[in-house]
Amino acid sequence: MKRIDAINDFVIKFANVNGSGSASANELFAKAILRMGVPVSPRNIFPSNIQGMPTWYEARVCESGYQGRRGGVDMMVAMNPQTWDADVAEIEPGGYLFYDSTRPVPASKFRPDVHVIGIPLTEISNAAYSDPRQRQLFKNIIYVGALSVLLDVEAEVFEKLFAEQYKGKEMLLDSNVRALHLGRDYVKLHLAAPLGIRVRRADKVGDQIFTDGNSAAALGCIYGGATVAAWYPITPSSSVPEAFQKYCDKYRVDPATGQHYYAIVQAEDELASIGMVVGAGWNGARAFTATSGPGISLMTEFIGLAYFAEIPVTIINVQRGGPSTGMPTRTQQSDLLCCAYASHGDAKHVLLFPEDPHECFEHAAAALDLADRLQTPIFVMTDLDIGMNQRLCKPFVWDDARDYDRGKVMTAEELEAGKDFGRYKDVDGDGIPWRTLPGTHPSKGSFFTRGTTRDPYARYSERGPDYIYNMERLLRKFKTAADLVPQPVLRPAVRPTRVGVIYFGSTSPAMQEALDVLTQEGIDLDAMRLRAFPFPESVDRFIAGHDKVFVVEQNRDAQMHSLLVNELAIDPARLVKVLHYDGTPITARFITHFIETNLQPASIPVQLTPAQKEAA
Repeated sequence: MKRIDAINDFVIKFANVNGSGSASANELFAKAILRMGVPVSPRNIFPSNIQGMPTWYEARVCESGYQGRRGGVDMMVAMNPQTWDADVAEIEPGGYLFYDSTRPVPASKFRPDVHVIGIPLTEISNAAYSDPRQRQLFKNIIYVGALSVLLDVEAEVFEKLFAEQYKGKEMLLDSNVRALHLGRDYVKLHLAAPLGIRVRRADKVGDQIFTDGNSAAALGCIYGGATVAAWYPITPSSSVPEAFQKYCDKYRVDPATGQHYYAIVQAEDELASIGMVVGAGWNGARAFTATSGPGISLMTEFIGLAYFAEIPVTIINVQRGGPSTGMPTRTQQSDLLCCAYASHGDAKHVLLFPEDPHECFEHAAAALDLADRLQTPIFVMTDLDIGMNQRLCKPFVWDDARDYDRGKVMTAEELEAGKDFGRYKDVDGDGIPWRTLPGTHPSKGSFFTRGTTRDPYARYSERGPDYIYNMERLLRKFKTAADLVPQPVLRPAVRPTRVGVIYFGSTSPAMQEALDVLTQEGIDLDAMRLRAFPFPESVDRFIAGHDKVFVVEQNRDAQMHSLLVNELAIDPARLVKVLHYDGTPITARFITHFIETNLQPASIPVQLTPAQKEAA
């Protein structure tokens, strides 16, 4: 039987039971590989309901630095009998199956083309520990220890991680180190190691940091000057305001006086939370909320108010599977249309598409600037894959001298000098009016706002010309936004081509690998990564310069495809939909296979003569 042989380039997947304490053990495994200088990209796939349900943890080990899902599994750590058959089916031919052999498993449950590694984990744990909870928890550490020998990961790396985690808690430190070596010792005595897949110390991590998108977005809000957050708990966004609170305690408290310069409110629901953020934005504070698809649905009324009254608001939408409750703990890019056009009536909103935690940090800070500059809601469209999974990324750049872009804010001195103030008047041709902050002047400027129609001076009006003036000005402002938002990133093909591909957000890591694979196979594509909506003119030019453009996205209804067609008046026949929406992050193999299949020459029908038809 062949076997998979690979150093620093494999996929290992852990199939566990939710609530068994496996998550921390699996994360320990991933961090140990990182400490050996080898890039790793883990993804936690967990249930949204109760303890005892299946959960998975997939780790992509890749010295080349690819961080998207590749597709396929080289080693399955099968610790859940409920999902055994499906888990075993995922293993690549020649791959490895690691399981707890304490109880016998029928031969029919194994595959003849997979190498089987059985270790009596439960038996080892029961012999070493008497407490039932300890037996379960330390069984996880025992299998990590066994894997460390099988995959040639240094024991010292784990011991150092334990020492950092349990500093000052020597009893826990000793217990974990003991469990680790129980697994290591068993493999050394009974099995041949290492396997064909293994880890070798390298220096490929460099100065990259290992963090998740939700924490990065929260820190970006701090960097961007946010002082107010209002939210209602919802998976997978709740850790954004939780991290924001942690960072506020560090950066928004005066060390001398203990004064807190921030406000965080857990509201009674999503509608209340966005209402608080709108109120804070109107008062001049930099404010944000974090939510997911169902929360956006509830917030729509206030989003429309903020758009029409022109109030700065930042909304971090950590997307999940929908509609309705959908799949709360699965990832999708399925809120594009509902966010781009959120509100009844005519409305268009700015969307930012970060690709990783680094851009979550950058885009969160940029969103607060854009909200002030454009006086409108700004959406940061992250998702569960970026938000809740740890990822290697470039270090964040923090400039203490950074100035906030507050946009067109008229001062008391300008008002006192008699400068013309029309709250909804376009004086610069960019669609953005001037505003004043409450309390700027005792008798001049604006002090209240409403969501009804008005003239350029904010006087109530139902006159058609006043309404049209305002709505067309909002369109001019939206066009202005196209030049202010993060611009697309272009990756030209190595050879001239008339085929292109457009992608965005969390699709990016898998797309990078797919493009490299396609290039190696002689398939050339110019690639453009979108980073924002509205689309700059460069997007229109990119599509016009190609005969066929693939649009890769993670939803059923081709929402980015629809935005491109609707906003740029593109012929839909030129855009090819590449759709992945099962709730798991898209894989490089899925993208590669789809594009390869689509670009294969169509078979030419054979024209038969009458005689040939008769003979046939």
